[in-house]
Amino acid sequence: MNNMIWLIRAARWARRPPSAKMVKLVFGIIAAGLLLLALEKMGLWPDWATMDTRRPRVPR
Repeated sequence: MNNMIWLIRAARWARRPPSAKMVKLVFGIIAAGLLLLALEKMGLWPDWATMDTRRPRVPR
């Protein structure tokens, strides 16, 4: 059943492909994400933008 839905979606996409503007937008978002990942892996990501990994200790 799920394969039929994907086939219908692919047929619609083949008949009316996305505009060049939409393709550029999607590739721009992907590039921005990869840039952020590269900055983090190289150690250039600022400490203030990193979440704490430990849970705060709750006093009893």
